[in-house]
Amino acid sequence: MDKIIRTNLDALRSDDRDLQNKAFFHILKVTEKPVDWAYEVWDGLVADLRNKDNHVRAIAAQVLCSLAKSDPENRMLKDFPVLLAVTKDERFVTARHCMQAIWKVGVAGERQQKILVDGLEVRFKACVAEKNCTLIRYDIIQGLKNLYDEVKDEKIRVKVLELIETEGDAKYRKKYASLWRVK
Repeated sequence: MDKIIRTNLDALRSDDRDLQNKAFFHILKVTEKPVDWAYEVWDGLVADLRNKDNHVRAIAAQVLCSLAKSDPENRMLKDFPVLLAVTKDERFVTARHCMQAIWKVGVAGERQQKILVDGLEVRFKACVAEKNCTLIRYDIIQGLKNLYDEVKDEKIRVKVLELIETEGDAKYRKKYASLWRVK
């Protein structure tokens, strides 16, 4: 790992929010493609999913999602439940940041795609009693659309259409369907 990457990774836990944010965006840019240093930081990121600072939890979740494509050992299969739990974080903004990035896990391979789609299906159904249910559902549908656009797996489209049909409110069914241009 080069010095610039190491410096930015260290800055992800900084108390200086400006420094932390600059480092975060740098790491997200670098991890758009597979990297060879994922396992040097993997366990620390998984631990940070439970950090007392919600900002650190959000960053760890998003970076871990971006690193899913750099995981030839398939560690994500074991760590996914901890990542998915962040989509229920006590701080909704943290949960939402994770939810908006978690689709990237499914791009890493068929097994990762399956645990992601299955996990988001359960999350979609279970969030009905939560305060921000419609926003959570919207983010899930959007994430699955992002995944579909990347992998073009018809099973994802079918699953999403099934989930949309379970929405009891026609207004929200229409809103979710608009992400897929479904009438």
